[in-house]
Amino acid sequence: MTKLQHFTDAGFHIFPDVIDTDGIGSLIADLPLLADRPETKQRDGRIYGARNLLRLLPSVKQLATDSPFADLADRLLDAPGFPVRAIFFDKVPGANWDAAWHQDLTIAVKERKEAPGFGKWTIKNGVPHVEPPAEILERMVTLRLHLDDCDASNGALRVIPGSQANGVLPSEEIAECAAKNAPVTCEVAAGGVVAMRPLTLHASHSADAPSHRRVIHVEFADDELPHGLEWAER
Repeated sequence: MTKLQHFTDAGFHIFPDVIDTDGIGSLIADLPLLADRPETKQRDGRIYGARNLLRLLPSVKQLATDSPFADLADRLLDAPGFPVRAIFFDKVPGANWDAAWHQDLTIAVKERKEAPGFGKWTIKNGVPHVEPPAEILERMVTLRLHLDDCDASNGALRVIPGSQANGVLPSEEIAECAAKNAPVTCEVAAGGVVAMRPLTLHASHSADAPSHRRVIHVEFADDELPHGLEWAER
């Protein structure tokens, strides 16, 4: 089975060595630019989350538009794609969470416009977010670039292979699917990428000894939104 076929069938795939050591170093060097931004979450002086990276960090914009990382997104989309949202995650002392089984159901848009099939509007850091129709999520691809080595001990992503084929699941069906299927732990070295569909069920444990588990999470699409809606970070 090819990598692309595995991604299609399983809803995820691990791609090692996508970005080299110098590229990872450049991204890490830019992270302090996130300090004291309203989009940034900090605990005890350490950044553990941030939104709107495509606007805030030039290195992330380049990563997502002109790099082997962006080329990988095009291959998985099977079309020329573009980044629509970028988020930073870390697990550090004081911010070391468990993430329960879930699907990524929201997208970020420039402004709220009522449209058929779009609902459950929220605001995150001043940016409107909405749940779009499932067919939009089904075409999207998420790439998670690891800036540190990641394994089960420091909160690696866990996924349920094939779960993306079930569409959007209510909470009780998420619990049932997770109970009936064996998860895969996505262990990956720094520079590697975990690619997945937004509807793939995923979760993570807290780190055993939190230090760093830095991830740049970028979502890609290959088409504009309908009904006059626009991607927030397009």
